[in-house]
Amino acid sequence: MSQRLLVFQSMWAMERRYTDGFERSLEANLQMIADAHFDGVSADYTHRDAVRQLAALRKTHGLDAEGQCFPRSIDDLQPVLENATESGVHHIDLQPDVRPRTLNEALTLLDGWTRLAEQVDFPVYIETHRDRMTTDLYFTLDLLDARPDLKLLGDISHYLVGREFAWPVSAENHALMHRILDASWAFHGRVASREQVQIELSFAPHRMWVDLFLDWWRYGFASWCERAGANDSLTFTCELGPKPYAIIGRDGNDTTDRWQESLLMRDWIREVWQEVWQQRCQEREQAAVTLQAAGSRAG
Repeated sequence: MSQRLLVFQSMWAMERRYTDGFERSLEANLQMIADAHFDGVSADYTHRDAVRQLAALRKTHGLDAEGQCFPRSIDDLQPVLENATESGVHHIDLQPDVRPRTLNEALTLLDGWTRLAEQVDFPVYIETHRDRMTTDLYFTLDLLDARPDLKLLGDISHYLVGREFAWPVSAENHALMHRILDASWAFHGRVASREQVQIELSFAPHRMWVDLFLDWWRYGFASWCERAGANDSLTFTCELGPKPYAIIGRDGNDTTDRWQESLLMRDWIREVWQEVWQQRCQEREQAAVTLQAAGSRAG
């Protein structure tokens, strides 16, 4: 065993929301995801019956799961943990659906959720997301200062658009994003610009933003490899959401095929992981050579 990357597909991203009204069944969506060789899915873990149904279907395809939840109180997390314990999960993605104005209010909730999470054998990560406790980059950094061991799920698109970073992104802003990435134990993937939270990956004029995010994810992957255990797995969820996240045309429908762009993102992410992994292997080999040479000189 060694460290592994698992690429998940968001069930929310599988929604079409097209003007023709057609939506695929859960079974059809899971078949598509499995056939495309994703490793798992990301889905709401709030409602027991829905979680059970998903578990029965995904397990026939060998798919893992990220369980999403949106608690507004400490106790709201408990049934989610029970659902995950019963049906299985890779980790819980907690979007704190609260907007505290002070650190103390936020820390009271985080500490309560941490106590509950200590009772289960799977991790619980706090997602960085707009209109949540973590909506603001600076406030989230203050939370990290107060709780250095806080484990985030990095959806960094929200901070680029939320802070409307100027182009080119400054060294100062890169450093702030690196602090978020250094605390991220899983990732959600979409590409944002200064003005939109989700832009079309396949449009050539957007390549500058795509490259920016690939560089951030490359940094985040390398950081995770240094922090994680030797046999741990890192998840990256392709989360290209339907409208109003997706930009739509005059006809009310997506300007691109989000499923095809999810496959494109999946491939990019696996390439980035391979780059990071190969770099680590080269560094270890070089370190071994240097150590051997030092030993020879000492002898």
